[in-house]
Amino acid sequence: MTTTSPGAGGTAGPDQQELPPAGVDDEVLDEQRRRWTPLRIATWTAIALLGGLGWVMLALIRGETVNAIWFVFAAVCTYLIAYRFYSTYIERKLLRPDDRRATPAEYAENGQDFVPTDRRVLYGHHFAAIAGAGPLVGPVLAAQMGYLPGTIWIVVGVVLAGAVQDYLVLFFSMRRGGRSLAAMARDELGRVGGAAAVVATLAIMIILIAVLALVVVQALGESPWGVFSVAMTVPIALFMGFYLRYLRPGKVGEVSAIGVALLLLAIVAGGWVAESGLAEWFTFDRTTLAWGVVIYGVVAAVLPVWMLLAPRDYLSTFMKIGTIVLLAVAVIVVRPDVMAPAWSEFAGDPAGGPVVPGPLFPFLFVTIACGALSGFHALISSGTTPKLVEKERQTRFIGYGGMLMESFVAIMALVAAVSIDRGIYFAMNAPTAATGGTVETAALWVNSLGLAGVNITPDVLAGTAQAVGEQSIVSRTGGAPTLALGLANILAQFFGGAALMSFWYHFAIMFEALFILTAVDAGTRVARFMLQDAVGTVVPKFRDMSWRPGVWIGTLVMCGAWGGILIMGVTDPLGGINTLFPLFGIANQLLAAIALAVCLAIVARRGTVRYLWIVLVPLVAVAVITVTASLYKIFSPTPGVGYWAQHFAYRDAIAQGRTSMGAAKTPEQMEAVVRNTFIQGTLSIVFLVLTLVVITAAALAALRSVRAGGFPSAEREAVPSRIYAPSGLVPQAAEKELEKRWLAEVGAPSRTGGH
Repeated sequence: MTTTSPGAGGTAGPDQQELPPAGVDDEVLDEQRRRWTPLRIATWTAIALLGGLGWVMLALIRGETVNAIWFVFAAVCTYLIAYRFYSTYIERKLLRPDDRRATPAEYAENGQDFVPTDRRVLYGHHFAAIAGAGPLVGPVLAAQMGYLPGTIWIVVGVVLAGAVQDYLVLFFSMRRGGRSLAAMARDELGRVGGAAAVVATLAIMIILIAVLALVVVQALGESPWGVFSVAMTVPIALFMGFYLRYLRPGKVGEVSAIGVALLLLAIVAGGWVAESGLAEWFTFDRTTLAWGVVIYGVVAAVLPVWMLLAPRDYLSTFMKIGTIVLLAVAVIVVRPDVMAPAWSEFAGDPAGGPVVPGPLFPFLFVTIACGALSGFHALISSGTTPKLVEKERQTRFIGYGGMLMESFVAIMALVAAVSIDRGIYFAMNAPTAATGGTVETAALWVNSLGLAGVNITPDVLAGTAQAVGEQSIVSRTGGAPTLALGLANILAQFFGGAALMSFWYHFAIMFEALFILTAVDAGTRVARFMLQDAVGTVVPKFRDMSWRPGVWIGTLVMCGAWGGILIMGVTDPLGGINTLFPLFGIANQLLAAIALAVCLAIVARRGTVRYLWIVLVPLVAVAVITVTASLYKIFSPTPGVGYWAQHFAYRDAIAQGRTSMGAAKTPEQMEAVVRNTFIQGTLSIVFLVLTLVVITAAALAALRSVRAGGFPSAEREAVPSRIYAPSGLVPQAAEKELEKRWLAEVGAPSRTGGH
């Protein structure tokens, strides 16, 4: 029993039958939450003590090694406490949801974009959509600084910033009929601030999707196993969509079991394909794969959400969460030692290190983006998700809870990275220009860094590559191969031993590609919404999301834009990930600043001045971080840090008649570096200026609201709800009682949206 709507299974329709309440009274839920039994007190005391012990072991105890098990305990206990207490505080004091109000999914249902969706399916869809490259790649790259800075930022950042942003944006968008972030900015910030927000979100969205797609292409290049397994998720998702809509509506558990079984079969079959004559049919170079991803983005953005997007994301969530939970269990059982120090030799170096150039502040905080705070999430939370949520109280479970799960993914990625040999880590993540590209030169270079306790040999590097079935692991930059090696190391100790190292490695590569691709399809759909809404201010017809010409035009324009950046990244002589990921991280956090600024204006308009600090604290933090990082990328004289410094270095070299420089080995490649760094440097300036305009406009709007004691809300007028569903993963006692009433008085659930 998940959702009950009138007119299904009963004798009277909704117009002739008086329905039970559409939601449990706030007083009843609050009373149940405040009811502290001895068992509940003991449980939360144990959680607090275990979490505190985990943090003490990570931050204060200094032995030769730290066991990875403490990462799991510290993070999970912190998440549980934050969800139970802090998110509830935000719900009660700031948002005050009302399940008696119909959500846009109910009152605007059209079977296309507005579809009431089971909270468990929607949690999976939302998590799959927001969880992209950031929580996987960012922590791996930031492991250069040591394990403690990244751990603190991931856990504390998500509790006070990332999960707060996702929850607030989702709720405010839902109350406004599923309005996009850009549309809400226009409503709240005035003409100048709204226009700046529209341009900034559209431009930043293009960069974000392009980099997400680039990570997928890098992981699947020349990998028939990964390509086959990921490709098979599309027909499996289509089957699930039709199954839920037409064959067995509402049978979420049933179709989940079928989907997971088919997914596991696809993973195993991928190994068979890779070892058979069919391998060449699924082996593609990166440029071809890039075009394939663009085509997929077009298809995913125009099909009804119930047909492909929601079931595919829900399906991939099983693999995402399943793999991360499996890794957590393996960490608890295997208890691997952390090889990295709490603070590395590069943490205090203003120049940074070979993996992430620049000082710890601010570059740690933009390198680890999605795991702690991500502006991309605000686009999903104001894009597809608010159009699918059934009941207002579910926004806490989906918004705040979904972000906590992503943060846990980031912690597990960090654990995987810091548990491998440090010499191997730097040999894998440093560019070819530093390592020389061979095991001999890479070993010499790593040993020359003077890292404590590190003395790598060519035989170790060659043996590691052989163990995972690769020709070489030297300079496999981008984070994904390093994460795959860390996962394989831990999971092989948990099950299968050295004989399955190659299997686990390629399984992890496929897992990462599937993980990230789901953010590409959802992001493309949201980008289409944003463009249609923006064009709709001039051509009103475009605001009709069911108008097929507008859907196709918007999709083709946005896919063409991010596809162009993707192709640029694939062919970049300096490596697309190395040059684009810093821009991705900064742009992502600038977008988070824009989202929080809009939330600040909305909260102030509502007159809830006492609780402005909930938004103001993360807004100030992310503004300082992103402005500082942007200034570094624009003005730093170090070519490895500043885009313009690199641009002028290559341009001057060309003017001097040089035909090669660094990683660029031909005049054409040098010209490409000049062109690409010009684009990236220009975008850095544009993003920073637009963000500062938006933050200024939001601050002025909030100040006006505070002085006036609030203004009339821009929310849609309340419509009475005629359906019921629980608010969280597990219904509370009062919710179960109301659920029974609906079942007895109205009948079995009927969800026309197919979920």
